[in-house]
Amino acid sequence: APGHRDFIKNMITGTSQADCAVLIIAAGTGEFEAGISKDGQTREHALLAYTLGVKQLIVAINKMDTTKWSEDRFKEIVKETSNFIKKVGYNPKSVAFVPISGFNGDNMIDSSSNCPWYKGWEKETKAGKSSGKTLLDAIDSIEPPTRPTEKPLRLPLQDVYKIGGIGTVPVGRVETGV
Repeated sequence: APGHRDFIKNMITGTSQADCAVLIIAAGTGEFEAGISKDGQTREHALLAYTLGVKQLIVAINKMDTTKWSEDRFKEIVKETSNFIKKVGYNPKSVAFVPISGFNGDNMIDSSSNCPWYKGWEKETKAGKSSGKTLLDAIDSIEPPTRPTEKPLRLPLQDVYKIGGIGTVPVGRVETGV
């Protein structure tokens, strides 16, 4: 739900079905501070994701090119974000923090030469340790959640559409029961 309060409803709808959240944080001076402030959207999104049951988190620190790939800025953001997500309920040791530039594609799929100081991310979960350098590596390290397959089928409805000539169409995701 980038940048606008009107999109929070959409963010909640999508997040309620997610197995992992990717929290994109702007590294620019003032942008990070606004997002992490008391009423900031970075805070709100992390809290909503955890509250909606998304227990896996990846933090991508974007716009690193605007900070000239400052290692100090990256470390500052990692430290502040770690403190906050810990209060929300996430374990910072199980979160991959990746410096990226979406504009240039740095550290998204391939490692970037713009941050020679960045040795990669490392996380530790119940399933063990994993590490990587890029956002794609972090996404590939997501652990599929265990689902109670022995329980009854459920279809939580996400929305209901009334389509002329067809009728009412419920939309949801087939899940095992709780």
